[in-house]
Amino acid sequence: RSSDEVSSLGDRQSPPPQIGESLPVDPHVRGFCPQLAPDQALAVHDRRAVRARDRFHRGPGRWIVLAIIVAGAALMLVPFALMLLNAFKSPADYSTNGPLSWPTEFYTKGLTTYWTEVNYPQKLWNSTLIAGAVAVVAVLVSLLNAYAIGVGRVKGRLWIVALFLLGNMLPQEAMLYPLYIMFNKLGILNTKLPVLLACVLINVPLIIWFLISFFQDLPEEVEESAKVDGATEWQLFCRIVLPLVAPGIAAVAMLSFMYAWNEYTYTVIFTRTAVNNTVPLALALLNTEDNLTNFGLVAAGGVVSVIPITLFVIFAQNYLISGLSSGAVKE
Repeated sequence: RSSDEVSSLGDRQSPPPQIGESLPVDPHVRGFCPQLAPDQALAVHDRRAVRARDRFHRGPGRWIVLAIIVAGAALMLVPFALMLLNAFKSPADYSTNGPLSWPTEFYTKGLTTYWTEVNYPQKLWNSTLIAGAVAVVAVLVSLLNAYAIGVGRVKGRLWIVALFLLGNMLPQEAMLYPLYIMFNKLGILNTKLPVLLACVLINVPLIIWFLISFFQDLPEEVEESAKVDGATEWQLFCRIVLPLVAPGIAAVAMLSFMYAWNEYTYTVIFTRTAVNNTVPLALALLNTEDNLTNFGLVAAGGVVSVIPITLFVIFAQNYLISGLSSGAVKE
């Protein structure tokens, strides 16, 4: 090339960076992580690009593990598929062809019979009311205890946590007799209140255990900064701590709701009237002497009963996973 071309080419090139000067970064990378320095943003961009590339180039071992997980999930869905299959069979069709055959007709009388026979709307309201009240009361009772143990300076808190775990390890049957005597003396048997109190008693130790780990993961700098700004303990708890652990609180509340929804033992012992029965108890009462061979009705009741909690889990699964994993990664 001529000397003029070389000189013009050199004019267009940027001078080499000096010592201590940051390297130039592509503006797309800079916009990708605007809060980082240029070299840090470039490193983050490279790591994420490698992870995205590896995501679509899995080794044979990962595909084998994925196939095993999918097969296990499909196996778990087999009982639900059989329940759905037999929910639309007539009693004669079930007796003739068995549970594994395809329905000869689309039989929906079992669904309507279960809906009207057990008064399903009332049972659904009872289950929703008890489960919702258990989730709210158990979380409120556990919050202050977990905050005092996880953030506060409580002497002997290791022994206190051990006592909570011991209470959680006790089987339900061990507390049936003393709870029954206590509720009988209080005169609240055959109502929804003993089931609510018993479920709260079972859930509180587990919720405290979860919330303690969430509170302990909070950085101490946050508490110190709030106190320097003049915040009281109550303001620190309500305005600073609660928003930070909100995903964890939502997760344990959902776990409490699902536990109370599926509760059967306390319901069958403490409530003897049909007006206070819940969905699991109403479904179990179908297995009486008269309905023992009517498996189609039992399957139809199972399909109707599982729909509300399934919709709840589908709606809340993202909040549940994010809440339970919020304290899993240390910064």
